[in-house]
Amino acid sequence: MTLKRLETYVARLILTLALMAGAWTLPATAEIGFATSSGASETRYIRQSLQDRLHGIFGSNANAIGMKRGADPLSRISSGKAFVRPVPRPARAPRIQYSRDFLAGLPKASGGAEWQCLAEALYFEARGEKVKGVFAVAEVILNRVDSRKYPNSVCGVVNQGTGRKYACQFSYTCDGIPDRVSEPKAWARMGKIARLMLDGAPRHLTNGAMFYHTKAVSPSWSRKFQRTATIGAHYFYSNS
Repeated sequence: MTLKRLETYVARLILTLALMAGAWTLPATAEIGFATSSGASETRYIRQSLQDRLHGIFGSNANAIGMKRGADPLSRISSGKAFVRPVPRPARAPRIQYSRDFLAGLPKASGGAEWQCLAEALYFEARGEKVKGVFAVAEVILNRVDSRKYPNSVCGVVNQGTGRKYACQFSYTCDGIPDRVSEPKAWARMGKIARLMLDGAPRHLTNGAMFYHTKAVSPSWSRKFQRTATIGAHYFYSNS
């Protein structure tokens, strides 16, 4: 290991130990980097509030190793210089309200393939439901994404079994009807709900459900699972 690499390694080790012990008082979110003698820079993000200063860790020995209050804790250890600067906090997600008025007040939603797949699934599976019912269907899809028993992407979950007889998980993907969006207002609502859910909206409506069906049918599998919720025109189930 070269001297420069050793310096960087020691600097990172000391800072890591300090952070683990809650030593530095920093903003709740901060960007910490090292400008080493080799000119390389490294950045890491701290997402927790750090309570005490290094002096609180090293006590009376702090002065002996050059770690006085307010001093750069790395200055006596390597030739690198440490810097700390605040990173703006991300905007908080709005508190979810299960109403059309709430959705109407949100900006137009957009996204990549995962957003497109979720929005389409909500549109073709649940656009006739009340807002809470649409959120509930979205929960089921994302619960499956999180389960090891299903594909690990929204598109994978939605299209699972498509093209194989009696294997479709979501009927609209294999009912033979062209998937055309003919209700722009409903599509806009579905897009906003998909965006909220992908951005981390809470999932507490269905109690971890991974299955659902409309009240108009009674599939055989529904008798094997535990019903967790009844929302709008759908029953929701879990197999755990």
